[in-house]
Amino acid sequence: MGSLDLSGHLNIEDVIDVARRNRHVALSASALERVTKARDLIEKCVDKRKVVYGVTTGFGKFANVAISSEDTKLLQRNLIISHATGVGEPLPVDQARAVLLLRANALARGHSGARPELIGMLINMLNKDVVPVIPSKGSLGASGDLAPLAHMALTVIGEGEAFYKGRRVPSSEALEKAGLKPLDLMEKEGLALINGTPVMTAIASLAMHDTLILLKAADIAASMTLEAMNGLKSAFDLRVSGVRQHPGHAVVAENVLKLTKGSRMLTDAGGDKVQDPYSLRCVPQVHGASRDAFSHIWRAVSVEINSVTDNPLVFPDDGEVISAGNFHGQPIALVMDYLKIAAAELADISERRIEQMVNPSLSRLPAFLTEHGGLNSGMMITQYVAASLVSENKVLSHPASVDSIPTSANQEDHVSMGTIAARQAMEVVGNVRSVLAIELMCAAQALDMRGSAGMMGKGTDAAYKVIRSVVRRLTEDRVMYKDLEKVTALVEDGTLVDIVESVVGEL
Repeated sequence: MGSLDLSGHLNIEDVIDVARRNRHVALSASALERVTKARDLIEKCVDKRKVVYGVTTGFGKFANVAISSEDTKLLQRNLIISHATGVGEPLPVDQARAVLLLRANALARGHSGARPELIGMLINMLNKDVVPVIPSKGSLGASGDLAPLAHMALTVIGEGEAFYKGRRVPSSEALEKAGLKPLDLMEKEGLALINGTPVMTAIASLAMHDTLILLKAADIAASMTLEAMNGLKSAFDLRVSGVRQHPGHAVVAENVLKLTKGSRMLTDAGGDKVQDPYSLRCVPQVHGASRDAFSHIWRAVSVEINSVTDNPLVFPDDGEVISAGNFHGQPIALVMDYLKIAAAELADISERRIEQMVNPSLSRLPAFLTEHGGLNSGMMITQYVAASLVSENKVLSHPASVDSIPTSANQEDHVSMGTIAARQAMEVVGNVRSVLAIELMCAAQALDMRGSAGMMGKGTDAAYKVIRSVVRRLTEDRVMYKDLEKVTALVEDGTLVDIVESVVGEL
C-alpha cells in the first residue's frame, strides 16, 4: 500500500486505509500551494488589523470583542485549552485516527488559513502513531465538534493525553518518543483545528464501511436461512423486482439467486406451501430498501469527507475571508439518523428469521435446534439475545437530529447533534453484526439438522463451511459466547463476505 497524498479529495476506503491499516500520509504539492496562498491572506488581514472572526475577535458571543495584535496568538491557545471539556470514554483509536486525517484533509483544501506546518504536524502524528485521546461525548454538532476536536488539538500543542503505540501517556511524552515537537499555534489555527465536522464524519465513514459488509452478510445469512427453512425461490424471481424498480430490491434478489444457485434445499410452491412468511419472502424488499438508503447516505458522507467545514473561510483568489456556517453538522446528522434506521432493519428482520428456525411449530425441526430438548436448551437464548439487541436498536434509532439546544447565550441557537447520531449509528451497526452472527450460527445448525450436505447452493455452501471452520455443530449444551464471538469476527473483518464473494462474485 503506497502513500496517500492529501489533496483534499479522499474516499471512504482511503479513510479506512489510514484509520485501520496505518497507511502512510503525505501532503501533495498542489495542496501545499493552496495552503500557502490562504495563509498569506490571513497574515495580511492580521497585519492590516482587519476585523476577522476568531482571528482579531473573540469567539461565539464574544465575536464583538476586539483582540489586540499582541494577544492574537494567545487567543488561539486559550481557545484550545478552554474548549477541551469533553467527557466519556475515549474514541477508539481507529476513529481518532480518522479524525486526524479528515481535519488534515480539510485544511489541505486551502480555505482555512492554516500553515503547512500545522497540517504537517497532523500528518506526522498519523505516520508516527501519536493518537490524541479524544473523549467521545460533548459535541453539539455546531459550531462543529468543538470539545472533542479541542482534545485533538491539545496533543498538537503538547498538552492533554495521547495513545502512543497503544499506551495512553501524556501528549508531551508521546510527541517526544515519536521525535516530534509541540507546535505553537498562529492566528486562525486554533479555530481551524476545532471548528467543523471531522469527528462526526470520521465516525460516519467507519460506520459506512462496516455497514457495507453487513448488507452483504445479511444477504448471505438470509440465503442460508431460506435453505434451512426449505423456502420458496419464486419470491426472488427477477420479474418481481422488475415491476417495482427499486435498485436495491433487484440487487438483493440477484444476490440470493447467486448464493443459492444449484441448491436442492429450496422448494416450489405447491401443496400446503403457497407463500413463505414475510421474513423470508420479503428479503429483497427489506434488505433492498436498506441498500437504497445506504447508497444515499454513502454519497452524503463522501461529500462531507472532502468539505471545508470551519469558519471563517478563506478565499485567497478573491482576497476575501467570509464568516458563514459550514461547521453545522446537519448534513451528517440527518444521514446518520437514516443509517441507524436502515441498519436496524437488517437486524429486525434477521431476528424474525432466527425465530422461524428455533420455533418447532414454524421450522418443523427440533425445538431450539437441539437434539435433546429439555436436558439441553440449544439455541434458545441466542434468540433472546437477538431480541434484546433489536429492541435496543429501536431506542437508539430515535433521531438525534430533531433535537437542538441553544448555546453561547443564544448566538448558536440551532445545533445538529450530528456526533450523537454518528456514535449511535456505530452502536447500532455493532448490534446488527451480532444479530446476523446469531442467524448464521442458527442457520448452520438448522442445515445440519436438515441433512443438507451436498445440497446447498454454491454461495451458501461456502458460507456454511467458513462458519463450521470456527464453530462446530452443537450436539449438546456448551458455553456459546465464544462461538458467537468467532462468527461475529468472521462478519466484522469481512472474512465471511470475502470467501463467499470469491465463489459467487461481488454481492
